[in-house]
Amino acid sequence: MSPHLESLLREALTPVDPPAHLVKRLEGTLVNITEFAHDELESWELSAMGDLRNWVRPAAAVLATATAGSALVALRVHGRRRARKQEAVNLLDLAERTLQDIAEEARRILPDR
Repeated sequence: MSPHLESLLREALTPVDPPAHLVKRLEGTLVNITEFAHDELESWELSAMGDLRNWVRPAAAVLATATAGSALVALRVHGRRRARKQEAVNLLDLAERTLQDIAEEARRILPDR
């Protein structure tokens, strides 16, 4: 492979951060989905468990909470990656900081879980 082609590929495949307004909009949407699904789960009555037809909405709410909540954690943790990278001493320290950040963000999203 020629050096020119390698440099063109490297330039073309350089990661690009999305615009800040798009990140905020996505974060707001994920928060809304998570809160709506959480409210749906709270309103579900245990007495309705006997009929399987009543399980569709809570199952969808669980799926929406898990999906949107996970995406929200990933989005927020990803947004702080540069700061963690600068603070980290080595690769293991970076991994530990990232895992701590994931755990803290998950606790913020689902504080009573």
